[in-house]
Amino acid sequence: MEPDSTRLKPIAICQHDASQGPAYLQQYLERWQLPYRIFAMDQGEAPPQRSSDYSGIVVLGSNASVHDRLGWIRQEEQLLSDALQQKIPILGTCFGGQLLAKVLGAKVRPNAVPQIGWDPVRVTAYQEARHWLGQQQELLMFHWHFDTFQIPAGCKRLLYGRFCLNKAFSYGPNLALQSHLEVTADSVRAWCRQDSAMLQRLPQLASVQSEQQILAQLPARVALLHRHANYTYQRWLAGLPGIQRSWQWQQHSFLA
Repeated sequence: MEPDSTRLKPIAICQHDASQGPAYLQQYLERWQLPYRIFAMDQGEAPPQRSSDYSGIVVLGSNASVHDRLGWIRQEEQLLSDALQQKIPILGTCFGGQLLAKVLGAKVRPNAVPQIGWDPVRVTAYQEARHWLGQQQELLMFHWHFDTFQIPAGCKRLLYGRFCLNKAFSYGPNLALQSHLEVTADSVRAWCRQDSAMLQRLPQLASVQSEQQILAQLPARVALLHRHANYTYQRWLAGLPGIQRSWQWQQHSFLA
């Protein structure tokens, strides 16, 4: 029997902390009936061993640093190296973007200041930036990070902000973000509850918002963020091998 060319391989999602799940990305995939599997490192699971078993690889955020000597981080580095060789698209968010940068040979270091909360970022003039992010010159994004990546050789900076220069880069069908498109109102509230004491301990910096500032106008801000996410997720999904033949994508492209 010939393989069903309309059936898409699942998307592998690497989750590292219970509070930092795929959230809106998961909702988006389920809306379009696109298959995925979550690998929960926070529950003792290991990352996938072979990228070719999946149509794409998503690496989410983490409280860990990419420099921490943890077994699952080394395994994820090997997974991303394999995905690059096998041409399986990667989507890296925050920690995931930093790990992709590291695998591509760039340095990951502490940012000049921690950045937590809502802040606009500027879209660069590169054609790749318009491809991934649309025609707007500025996007309101949600940030929660202490480290940052350099732009790897051969990659293009897509976004930059006033508190962090390197907010996104692309490398072929691979995208790294130093911000969070995937958060929902519920996950933002959960992060604030979880890190309430830390937010109060941090020095008063323009780059770090208070819990009150983060939660202000939350539904409207999240709705705007998800409009940005819809565009970027569709662009990333369009690069998955075999997706153009899948019935899910044909329906997605017609209705989106």
